[in-house]
Amino acid sequence: MEQGTQAVYTPPKHIVSAATIVLNDKKEILLIKGPLRGWEMPGGQVEEGESLKEAAIRETKEETGIDVEIVKFCGIFQNVKKSICNTLFLAKPIGGKPATSIESLEVGYFPIEEALVMVTAGNFRQRIEYCLDQSLHPFYIAF
Repeated sequence: MEQGTQAVYTPPKHIVSAATIVLNDKKEILLIKGPLRGWEMPGGQVEEGESLKEAAIRETKEETGIDVEIVKFCGIFQNVKKSICNTLFLAKPIGGKPATSIESLEVGYFPIEEALVMVTAGNFRQRIEYCLDQSLHPFYIAF
């Protein structure tokens, strides 16, 4: 380094998110249609002072109107380039009614095969498939 210059340390800015794969008694998946990515599972950023499970429950309620109980932690998908860690949980509905929000244009339950065709953004379909295959739990996928 030249004299008089100092390296500036910039702390990493990571995003941690939590999403749910909500299965009802008919083995249908709860999906939202978002304004940016189309059909996907409910989820979003973990807030300061909030656990991953709490974030998954809160985001699901905010985006869908459905109250859920977390059944199982499934795994993590890490977007290395964007510094995003997305944690994924299986959940079951325990109350509420499907309702849209600022973050969801449509909300509904869909048969698994139909849902997998509807979800087209990035590797979101793969995330659902991994969550539904309990033999893969826990998983860690970096991309």
